[in-house]
Amino acid sequence: MENIVERLLSGDRRALARMVTLIENEVPAARRYLAELHRYAGKAHIVGVTGAPGAGKSTLVTHLVRELRRRDAKVGVIAIDPTSPFTGGAILGDRIRMMELSGDPKVFIRSMASRGNLGGLAASTRDVVRALDAAGYDPIIIETVGTGQAEVEVMRTAQTVLVTSAPGMGDDVQAIKAGILEIADIFAVTKADKPGADQTVAELAMLLSLDPMRRLHDKSQPYWRIPVLKTAAIKDQGITQVVDAIKEHHDYLVKSGMLAHRAQRQVRSEVQALILNSVVNALKARTTEDEWQKLVDDITTRERDPYSVASELQERIGLRQDP
Repeated sequence: MENIVERLLSGDRRALARMVTLIENEVPAARRYLAELHRYAGKAHIVGVTGAPGAGKSTLVTHLVRELRRRDAKVGVIAIDPTSPFTGGAILGDRIRMMELSGDPKVFIRSMASRGNLGGLAASTRDVVRALDAAGYDPIIIETVGTGQAEVEVMRTAQTVLVTSAPGMGDDVQAIKAGILEIADIFAVTKADKPGADQTVAELAMLLSLDPMRRLHDKSQPYWRIPVLKTAAIKDQGITQVVDAIKEHHDYLVKSGMLAHRAQRQVRSEVQALILNSVVNALKARTTEDEWQKLVDDITTRERDPYSVASELQERIGLRQDP
Protein backbone atom coordinates (compact mmCIF):
# COMPACT_ATOMS: atom_id res chain seq x y z
CA MET A 1 0.00 0.00 0.00
CA GLU A 2 2.89 2.38 0.62
CA ASN A 3 3.89 2.51 -3.03
CA ILE A 4 0.45 2.15 -4.60
CA VAL A 5 0.76 5.60 -6.24
CA GLU A 6 4.14 4.75 -7.77
CA ARG A 7 2.88 1.41 -9.06
CA LEU A 8 -0.25 3.02 -10.53
CA LEU A 9 1.82 5.66 -12.32
CA SER A 10 4.07 2.95 -13.74
CA GLY A 11 1.09 1.23 -15.35
CA ASP A 12 0.36 -1.48 -12.79
CA ARG A 13 -3.28 -2.45 -13.45
CA ARG A 14 -3.62 -4.21 -10.11
CA ALA A 15 -2.57 -1.03 -8.31
CA LEU A 16 -5.13 0.93 -10.32
CA ALA A 17 -7.87 -1.58 -9.52
CA ARG A 18 -6.92 -1.44 -5.85
CA MET A 19 -7.01 2.37 -5.91
CA VAL A 20 -10.50 2.37 -7.43
CA THR A 21 -11.68 -0.02 -4.71
CA LEU A 22 -10.27 2.26 -2.01
CA ILE A 23 -12.07 5.20 -3.59
CA GLU A 24 -15.41 3.38 -3.80
CA ASN A 25 -15.13 2.18 -0.22
CA GLU A 26 -14.27 5.73 0.95
CA VAL A 27 -11.15 4.55 2.74
CA PRO A 28 -9.56 7.64 4.40
CA ALA A 29 -6.14 6.98 2.82
CA ALA A 30 -7.69 7.25 -0.67
CA ARG A 31 -7.99 11.02 -0.32
CA ARG A 32 -4.26 11.32 0.39
CA TYR A 33 -3.40 9.11 -2.58
CA LEU A 34 -5.67 11.15 -4.84
CA ALA A 35 -3.98 14.35 -3.68
CA GLU A 36 -0.65 12.86 -4.82
CA LEU A 37 -2.12 11.78 -8.15
CA HIS A 38 -3.66 15.18 -8.91
CA ARG A 39 -0.47 16.63 -10.40
CA TYR A 40 -0.21 13.73 -12.84
CA ALA A 41 -3.80 14.00 -14.09
CA GLY A 42 -5.43 16.52 -16.42
CA LYS A 43 -4.21 15.05 -19.72
CA ALA A 44 -7.07 12.72 -20.65
CA HIS A 45 -10.10 13.59 -22.75
CA ILE A 46 -13.17 12.78 -20.63
CA VAL A 47 -16.18 11.69 -22.68
CA GLY A 48 -19.61 11.26 -21.09
CA VAL A 49 -22.13 8.98 -22.79
CA THR A 50 -25.66 9.52 -21.56
CA GLY A 51 -29.26 9.01 -22.57
CA ALA A 52 -32.42 7.24 -21.55
CA PRO A 53 -32.36 3.58 -20.46
CA GLY A 54 -32.56 1.25 -23.43
CA ALA A 55 -31.09 3.78 -25.88
CA GLY A 56 -28.14 1.49 -26.61
CA LYS A 57 -25.42 3.27 -24.60
CA SER A 58 -23.51 0.13 -23.59
CA THR A 59 -23.51 -1.34 -27.08
CA LEU A 60 -22.37 1.98 -28.54
CA VAL A 61 -19.59 2.35 -25.94
CA THR A 62 -18.33 -1.17 -26.69
CA HIS A 63 -18.01 -0.34 -30.39
CA LEU A 64 -16.46 3.07 -29.66
CA VAL A 65 -13.77 1.36 -27.57
CA ARG A 66 -13.09 -1.09 -30.40
CA GLU A 67 -12.59 1.79 -32.84
CA LEU A 68 -10.40 3.71 -30.39
CA ARG A 69 -8.23 0.62 -29.90
CA ARG A 70 -7.85 0.36 -33.67
CA ARG A 71 -6.41 3.87 -33.40
CA ASP A 72 -4.04 2.62 -30.66
CA ALA A 73 -5.66 4.58 -27.83
CA LYS A 74 -5.39 3.41 -24.22
CA VAL A 75 -9.02 3.55 -23.13
CA GLY A 76 -10.62 3.73 -19.69
CA VAL A 77 -14.32 3.02 -19.22
CA ILE A 78 -16.37 3.82 -16.12
CA ALA A 79 -19.81 2.24 -16.40
CA ILE A 80 -22.27 3.51 -13.80
CA ASP A 81 -24.78 0.77 -13.04
CA PRO A 82 -27.96 0.80 -10.96
CA THR A 83 -27.47 -0.14 -7.32
CA SER A 84 -28.42 -3.59 -6.13
CA PRO A 85 -31.23 -3.24 -3.55
CA PHE A 86 -29.69 -6.12 -1.57
CA THR A 87 -25.92 -5.56 -1.54
CA GLY A 88 -25.60 -1.87 -2.45
CA GLY A 89 -23.17 -2.89 -5.20
CA ALA A 90 -23.35 -2.47 -8.96
CA ILE A 91 -25.57 -4.70 -11.06
CA LEU A 92 -22.83 -5.56 -13.52
CA GLY A 93 -24.85 -5.40 -16.73
CA ASP A 94 -22.31 -3.21 -18.52
CA ARG A 95 -19.36 -5.36 -17.44
CA ILE A 96 -21.11 -8.42 -18.91
CA ARG A 97 -21.79 -6.66 -22.21
CA MET A 98 -18.19 -5.43 -22.45
CA MET A 99 -16.63 -8.78 -21.50
CA GLU A 100 -14.97 -9.11 -24.91
CA LEU A 101 -12.84 -6.01 -24.16
CA SER A 102 -11.71 -7.03 -20.68
CA GLY A 103 -8.76 -9.08 -21.91
CA ASP A 104 -7.16 -6.12 -23.68
CA PRO A 105 -4.28 -4.77 -21.53
CA LYS A 106 -4.93 -1.26 -22.87
CA VAL A 107 -8.58 -1.21 -21.86
CA PHE A 108 -9.63 -0.74 -18.22
CA ILE A 109 -13.32 -1.19 -17.45
CA ARG A 110 -14.88 -0.57 -14.08
CA SER A 111 -18.55 -0.87 -13.16
CA MET A 112 -19.60 1.37 -10.30
CA ALA A 113 -22.83 1.45 -8.34
CA SER A 114 -24.80 4.70 -8.45
CA ARG A 115 -25.80 4.03 -4.80
CA GLY A 116 -28.80 6.28 -5.18
CA ASN A 117 -26.73 9.28 -6.26
CA LEU A 118 -28.78 11.57 -8.48
CA GLY A 119 -27.59 12.74 -11.87
CA GLY A 120 -26.69 9.37 -13.36
CA LEU A 121 -23.21 9.23 -11.79
CA ALA A 122 -21.70 7.62 -8.72
CA ALA A 123 -20.50 10.03 -6.04
CA SER A 124 -16.88 8.92 -6.49
CA THR A 125 -16.86 9.07 -10.31
CA ARG A 126 -14.57 12.11 -10.50
CA ASP A 127 -12.03 10.49 -8.18
CA VAL A 128 -11.94 7.33 -10.30
CA VAL A 129 -11.52 9.48 -13.42
CA ARG A 130 -8.52 11.15 -11.75
CA ALA A 131 -6.92 7.77 -11.02
CA LEU A 132 -7.43 6.55 -14.61
CA ASP A 133 -6.14 9.85 -15.96
CA ALA A 134 -2.97 9.64 -13.89
CA ALA A 135 -2.50 6.04 -15.01
CA GLY A 136 -2.31 7.21 -18.62
CA TYR A 137 -5.73 6.26 -19.97
CA ASP A 138 -6.91 8.62 -22.70
CA PRO A 139 -9.74 8.95 -23.52
CA ILE A 140 -11.83 8.02 -20.49
CA ILE A 141 -15.45 7.18 -21.25
CA ILE A 142 -18.11 7.56 -18.56
CA GLU A 143 -21.35 5.74 -19.30
CA THR A 144 -24.12 7.04 -17.05
CA VAL A 145 -26.76 4.90 -15.41
CA GLY A 146 -29.48 6.16 -17.71
CA THR A 147 -31.88 8.08 -15.50
CA GLY A 148 -33.42 10.32 -18.11
CA GLN A 149 -34.05 13.81 -16.75
CA ALA A 150 -31.32 13.63 -14.07
CA GLU A 151 -28.53 12.99 -16.57
CA VAL A 152 -27.24 16.58 -16.63
CA GLU A 153 -24.73 15.87 -13.82
CA VAL A 154 -22.40 14.31 -16.38
CA MET A 155 -21.49 17.76 -17.76
CA ARG A 156 -19.78 18.56 -14.45
CA THR A 157 -17.28 15.76 -15.06
CA ALA A 158 -16.99 15.20 -18.80
CA GLN A 159 -15.45 17.54 -21.37
CA THR A 160 -17.44 16.10 -24.25
CA VAL A 161 -21.00 14.86 -23.73
CA LEU A 162 -22.39 12.33 -26.20
CA VAL A 163 -26.16 11.93 -25.93
CA THR A 164 -27.81 8.82 -27.33
CA SER A 165 -31.35 8.79 -28.60
CA ALA A 166 -33.15 5.83 -30.14
CA PRO A 167 -36.10 5.98 -32.56
CA GLY A 168 -39.48 5.80 -30.87
CA MET A 169 -38.20 6.53 -27.34
CA GLY A 170 -39.79 9.92 -26.77
CA ASP A 171 -40.84 13.07 -28.54
CA ASP A 172 -38.97 16.34 -28.99
CA VAL A 173 -40.84 18.05 -26.12
CA GLN A 174 -39.58 15.36 -23.75
CA ALA A 175 -36.02 16.00 -24.97
CA ILE A 176 -36.37 19.69 -24.11
CA LYS A 177 -37.88 18.93 -20.70
CA ALA A 178 -35.04 16.55 -19.89
CA GLY A 179 -32.48 19.30 -20.44
CA ILE A 180 -30.66 16.99 -22.84
CA LEU A 181 -30.35 19.62 -25.56
CA GLU A 182 -28.40 21.89 -23.23
CA ILE A 183 -25.77 19.33 -22.30
CA ALA A 184 -25.20 17.57 -25.63
CA ASP A 185 -22.02 18.20 -27.63
CA ILE A 186 -22.78 15.30 -29.98
CA PHE A 187 -26.02 13.45 -30.68
CA ALA A 188 -25.96 9.79 -31.70
CA VAL A 189 -29.22 8.37 -32.97
CA THR A 190 -28.73 4.70 -32.13
CA LYS A 191 -30.45 1.68 -33.69
CA ALA A 192 -30.59 3.66 -36.92
CA ASP A 193 -31.51 0.53 -38.83
CA LYS A 194 -34.91 0.65 -37.11
CA PRO A 195 -37.96 2.52 -38.49
CA GLY A 196 -38.20 6.14 -37.43
CA ALA A 197 -34.46 6.89 -37.29
CA ASP A 198 -34.60 9.53 -40.00
CA GLN A 199 -37.52 11.23 -38.26
CA THR A 200 -35.59 11.33 -34.96
CA VAL A 201 -32.59 12.87 -36.72
CA ALA A 202 -34.80 15.48 -38.38
CA GLU A 203 -36.52 16.38 -35.09
CA LEU A 204 -33.22 16.81 -33.26
CA ALA A 205 -31.77 18.89 -36.10
CA MET A 206 -34.87 21.11 -36.04
CA LEU A 207 -34.63 21.64 -32.29
CA LEU A 208 -30.94 22.45 -32.52
CA SER A 209 -31.65 25.04 -35.21
CA LEU A 210 -33.78 26.92 -32.65
CA ASP A 211 -30.83 27.38 -30.28
CA PRO A 212 -30.72 31.14 -29.42
CA MET A 213 -27.00 30.99 -28.62
CA ARG A 214 -26.32 30.05 -32.22
CA ARG A 215 -27.86 33.32 -33.42
CA LEU A 216 -26.02 35.40 -30.81
CA HIS A 217 -22.64 33.79 -31.47
CA ASP A 218 -19.72 36.03 -32.45
CA LYS A 219 -18.91 35.00 -36.03
CA SER A 220 -15.21 35.76 -35.49
CA GLN A 221 -14.94 33.08 -32.78
CA PRO A 222 -14.88 29.29 -33.23
CA TYR A 223 -18.35 27.75 -33.05
CA TRP A 224 -19.31 24.14 -32.45
CA ARG A 225 -22.22 22.97 -34.55
CA ILE A 226 -23.66 19.98 -32.70
CA PRO A 227 -23.68 17.00 -35.08
CA VAL A 228 -26.54 14.50 -35.19
CA LEU A 229 -25.09 11.16 -36.26
CA LYS A 230 -26.85 7.91 -37.09
CA THR A 231 -25.36 4.70 -35.70
CA ALA A 232 -26.23 1.03 -35.88
CA ALA A 233 -23.62 -0.43 -33.54
CA ILE A 234 -24.61 -4.06 -34.14
CA LYS A 235 -23.84 -3.52 -37.83
CA ASP A 236 -20.80 -1.36 -36.99
CA GLN A 237 -22.29 1.58 -38.88
CA GLY A 238 -21.53 5.18 -37.98
CA ILE A 239 -18.97 4.33 -35.28
CA THR A 240 -16.02 5.86 -37.12
CA GLN A 241 -17.95 9.10 -37.61
CA VAL A 242 -18.77 9.31 -33.89
CA VAL A 243 -15.13 8.80 -32.87
CA ASP A 244 -14.09 11.43 -35.41
CA ALA A 245 -16.66 13.85 -33.97
CA ILE A 246 -15.36 13.26 -30.44
CA LYS A 247 -11.83 14.10 -31.60
CA GLU A 248 -13.06 17.17 -33.50
CA HIS A 249 -14.92 18.41 -30.45
CA HIS A 250 -11.81 18.10 -28.30
CA ASP A 251 -9.85 20.07 -30.91
CA TYR A 252 -12.57 22.74 -30.84
CA LEU A 253 -12.42 22.96 -27.04
CA VAL A 254 -8.66 23.49 -27.14
CA LYS A 255 -8.78 26.03 -29.99
CA SER A 256 -11.65 28.07 -28.53
CA GLY A 257 -10.35 28.09 -24.95
CA MET A 258 -13.48 26.28 -23.78
CA LEU A 259 -11.43 23.37 -22.43
CA ALA A 260 -9.89 25.59 -19.75
CA HIS A 261 -13.28 27.18 -19.06
CA ARG A 262 -14.95 23.81 -18.55
CA ALA A 263 -12.06 22.64 -16.38
CA GLN A 264 -12.50 25.64 -14.08
CA ARG A 265 -16.24 25.06 -13.86
CA GLN A 266 -15.68 21.42 -12.98
CA VAL A 267 -13.02 22.24 -10.36
CA ARG A 268 -15.39 24.71 -8.70
CA SER A 269 -18.10 22.06 -8.61
CA GLU A 270 -15.71 19.42 -7.25
CA VAL A 271 -14.36 21.60 -4.43
CA GLN A 272 -17.89 22.55 -3.39
CA ALA A 273 -18.87 18.85 -3.36
CA LEU A 274 -15.84 17.95 -1.22
CA ILE A 275 -16.66 20.69 1.27
CA LEU A 276 -20.31 19.65 1.41
CA ASN A 277 -19.28 16.04 1.99
CA SER A 278 -17.01 17.13 4.85
CA VAL A 279 -19.82 19.13 6.43
CA VAL A 280 -22.19 16.15 6.24
CA ASN A 281 -19.55 13.85 7.77
CA ALA A 282 -18.86 16.34 10.56
CA LEU A 283 -22.57 16.57 11.30
CA LYS A 284 -22.90 12.78 11.43
CA ALA A 285 -19.93 12.57 13.82
CA ARG A 286 -21.51 15.06 16.22
CA THR A 287 -25.10 13.88 16.10
CA THR A 288 -26.33 10.47 17.21
CA GLU A 289 -29.06 8.61 15.38
CA ASP A 290 -31.35 9.06 18.38
CA GLU A 291 -30.79 12.83 18.27
CA TRP A 292 -31.55 12.88 14.56
CA GLN A 293 -34.78 10.98 15.10
CA LYS A 294 -35.81 13.31 17.93
CA LEU A 295 -35.20 16.38 15.77
CA VAL A 296 -37.12 14.84 12.87
CA ASP A 297 -40.02 13.99 15.18
CA ASP A 298 -40.08 17.50 16.65
CA ILE A 299 -40.16 19.10 13.22
CA THR A 300 -42.79 16.67 11.95
CA THR A 301 -45.10 17.37 14.90
CA ARG A 302 -44.51 21.12 14.50
CA GLU A 303 -42.94 21.45 17.95
CA ARG A 304 -39.87 22.90 16.25
CA ASP A 305 -39.14 24.39 12.86
CA PRO A 306 -36.45 23.20 10.38
CA TYR A 307 -34.76 26.61 10.23
CA SER A 308 -33.89 26.88 13.92
CA VAL A 309 -32.82 23.22 13.97
CA ALA A 310 -30.52 23.80 11.00
CA SER A 311 -29.03 26.87 12.70
CA GLU A 312 -28.43 24.88 15.86
CA LEU A 313 -26.66 22.12 13.96
CA GLN A 314 -24.56 24.66 12.06
CA GLU A 315 -23.30 26.05 15.35
CA ARG A 316 -22.58 22.55 16.59
CA ILE A 317 -20.11 21.91 13.76
CA GLY A 318 -18.59 25.37 13.92
CA LEU A 319 -20.23 26.99 10.91
CA ARG A 320 -20.87 30.70 11.27
CA GLN A 321 -24.39 31.80 10.47
CA ASP A 322 -25.24 34.63 8.13
CA PRO A 323 -25.78 37.92 9.96
